[in-house]
Amino acid sequence: MKNIVKYPRLIFVMLFLVMYYVSYISGIENGMLRTVFSITLAFVLSPRKKKVKTQAGEKTQITWVFLKKPIILD
Repeated sequence: MKNIVKYPRLIFVMLFLVMYYVSYISGIENGMLRTVFSITLAFVLSPRKKKVKTQAGEKTQITWVFLKKPIILD
């Protein structure tokens, strides 16, 4: 799971493309509406990166809707 979460921008793009395709198949004809819908859902579902100061130094903390505990990267 740590390997996947290291690339939050890639996950955002993949979620956007999947949501855009699903909205295209479901019959939403307006392109702007499909795009806004897909970007909003991808933004909400994508992981967040945050810098956290610890005694050992500054580390990157990644939180995601699908995980209960945050992942801490060195």
